[in-house]
Amino acid sequence: MIRALGITKDLELINDISLKELNDPNIKWYWVDFDSPNEDEITVLSNSFNFHTLSIEDCLHFLQRPKVDNYDNYNFFVFHSLNQKTLGAEELDIFIGDNYIVTFHAAHLYEVDYVWEKVLSDKDILTKNHIYITYLIVNKIVTEYFPSVYKIEDTLNNLDSFAKYQSLNNLMNKVFDIRSDLLKLRRLINSMRDLLYSILNSTDFEAFEYSKLHFTDIYDHLLRLSEMIEANRDITADIRDSYLSISSDRMNRIMMFFTVITSIFIPLTFITGIYGMNFQYMPELEWRYGYFIVLSVMALISIIMFLWFKHKRWFKD
Repeated sequence: MIRALGITKDLELINDISLKELNDPNIKWYWVDFDSPNEDEITVLSNSFNFHTLSIEDCLHFLQRPKVDNYDNYNFFVFHSLNQKTLGAEELDIFIGDNYIVTFHAAHLYEVDYVWEKVLSDKDILTKNHIYITYLIVNKIVTEYFPSVYKIEDTLNNLDSFAKYQSLNNLMNKVFDIRSDLLKLRRLINSMRDLLYSILNSTDFEAFEYSKLHFTDIYDHLLRLSEMIEANRDITADIRDSYLSISSDRMNRIMMFFTVITSIFIPLTFITGIYGMNFQYMPELEWRYGYFIVLSVMALISIIMFLWFKHKRWFKD
């Protein structure tokens, strides 16, 4: 689907304007949106707008890393919105010329719809330019990052109560799922942060000078998100290290238990091994109370060794 709107020099909004009318001298600036276009609609990028083949190829080859390319008469941007269900990236391509903005996205994007409706309903926007529309779109994209990050933070805060009712293994599975989600968000947010940094610090975007404060605000949001991601990753790393320490301590206790048992039974096994030999002349075998004496000696050895281990605090919690 292709939709277009234009703003006249008299600051009047023309919705559903045809592509042929976009060249009207009375049009101050316009916005064309390619929403899940088919093959015939994709050809409009080259036939009507004469965009470079490389930028058109970038639109068709998913998923490009957030970036900006400078061409002779326009700038080409690749932004990433967030899929709230999968935490994956959804690509949004934007062509920005002297008096137009063209958005291209293979999947339907809520953020673009939101800004489109805002332009139709808010008359104050008519006094702005197409760069401000770009700001609104990117700002909405970045704003939609926050709910997912906050959700992860809430999950981490609830892990204490989660641990009361679940096994330690289930808790760690939850932690590793969180770390996987944080990795997806980290990759997306950091790449967007780097792109905004390039826009703000490059001299190739003169048209953005008047909206620099707006884009600086977006960059600040991305910095905050990046710091939140790193803080949450540190928390999950601490939980993981604590789990490894607990597992190591548990293993040490188990090994200590078996070590005590083995240490006690080694001399007992030695005694039973001696009297299990089939020699004919063993004087103890003729003793009337030899069996009970040996059992008593074995019991005494076990008690003495147990008390010695306890004295060494091997059983201390």
